[in-house]
Amino acid sequence: MSNPLVDMEKPDVIFCIGTNMTECHPVAATRLKRAIAKGAKLIVADPRRIDLAEMADLYLPLTVGTDVALLLGMAHVIQREGLVDQSFVENRTRDAEDFFKHLGEFTPKWAQSICGVPAEDIEKAALWYGQGQPSAIYYTLGITEHICGVDNVKSLCNLALMTGNIGKEGSGINPMRGQNNVQGCGDAGGLPNNYPGFQAVTKPEHQEKFEKHYGRDIDLENGITKVTAFDQCGDGIRAMLIDGENTVVSDPDRNHCQHALESLDHLVVIDLFMNETTELADVVFPATSWAETDGVCTNTERRVQRLRAAVPPVGEAKPDWWIISQIAQRMNIPGFEFSSAKEVFNELCSLSPLYQGLDWDLIDKGEYQWPVPYKGHPGTPTLHQEKFENGRGIFTKVVYRDPAETISEDFPIWLTTGRRLQSYHTHTQTGRSAGIDYLLPGESLEIHPEDVMSLGLKDGDWCLLSSQRGSVKIRVEATARSPKGTVFSSFSFSDVPVNVLTGSGYDPVTQTAELKVCPVRIEPVKS
Repeated sequence: MSNPLVDMEKPDVIFCIGTNMTECHPVAATRLKRAIAKGAKLIVADPRRIDLAEMADLYLPLTVGTDVALLLGMAHVIQREGLVDQSFVENRTRDAEDFFKHLGEFTPKWAQSICGVPAEDIEKAALWYGQGQPSAIYYTLGITEHICGVDNVKSLCNLALMTGNIGKEGSGINPMRGQNNVQGCGDAGGLPNNYPGFQAVTKPEHQEKFEKHYGRDIDLENGITKVTAFDQCGDGIRAMLIDGENTVVSDPDRNHCQHALESLDHLVVIDLFMNETTELADVVFPATSWAETDGVCTNTERRVQRLRAAVPPVGEAKPDWWIISQIAQRMNIPGFEFSSAKEVFNELCSLSPLYQGLDWDLIDKGEYQWPVPYKGHPGTPTLHQEKFENGRGIFTKVVYRDPAETISEDFPIWLTTGRRLQSYHTHTQTGRSAGIDYLLPGESLEIHPEDVMSLGLKDGDWCLLSSQRGSVKIRVEATARSPKGTVFSSFSFSDVPVNVLTGSGYDPVTQTAELKVCPVRIEPVKS
């Protein structure tokens, strides 16, 4: 997030797109509710009429996968109506002239023809956002889990740069992270293209720095993504370690994923509970839970926080860092002789410019948000206040492109997936919590009542949901939350493996799967 969570209470206009925040980030969403109570205008763009849409002053029910078209239409209006912050554009950005020429053809009527949102509502959304003092953008996986996920994010950046809604209180571009410490994982180098602190692995000066630290040669090229790794399982990759991820349930194209893991000679999994992925493992190491672990977590607003063990580990469970370091030592890999989480974190601080001013003792009260470039620095709650990392914000000429697969005679309905309030991610933890089954006993397929009738179904019936990759049996839930022609399900329940269906394509830059768009067919079946 470019801005701290407290800033959620401060915008004049809030634009939420691709985020079911009240279900997926319910605690953070309370701040948004406070902003609304104070008079902030709320714009919500989402294919489903989620609870957030019910709170909105303006709801934009776009067709799945058409975010770029909507955002281009909004940018067109902002330019046409003279809402561009000329001073900010001239002093803080680059490539503006080409970008503004590019916007000419993308009228609200053009956008309506693709995304389905009425042109007048696109106009209104653009005017509100452009006139907000300030305006803020919030998004989550509904923006990134597309083949055009990078284009979606760049389109949001264009809106913020046009209006100067970046680098000041109550504004910003704010991705709400999907799980705890997703931010911290990236900070620590859990990416194929970056060392800790988002230092590009393709830069010779970074290569030299980390070769010196680790005492070994390092390639001057990006690593492979998980997508590529799964494609190479059994043919180039013979062994794999999976830490804290129920991959078989959460990944797209489940059949491909399971086949890849079964093709390995050796699979090691580190996890808290036995699950669908550990069932395929040759070795399973039991990890400690959050309440049994000393460590560090960096949250969605870049706040670096200490975690303190409150209870002793159960059985043979050990912290993830200890298990990994012990494996490395037994493989004779130097640099893993850690004896505490404190040592691990202090090494990160010594290597990452973002954490340079921190250490284990300084984060005792969780008061710092990175970057903290030197000791004595107060931290940086708001990014990009004076300048951008590369000096200037870059406008990007983005064009709309269809999803990897589109609806057809054989698969005439859009499926989009997500999460539900009662069930966390793959249900590995919440599925073991007493009472959750009362709140959410199983998975269902949200279908508009008119579609339920036209398909020859009734509320509570079983149906067969099929894509080009497979089929699952799922119970029907008739609800107007899903628009006609679009259905929704979560991927939480292993007995309804929805991700058997998904996986039609990947963003060419990040290789993020298009989990939010999947053409399907629905047929009645006997219970």
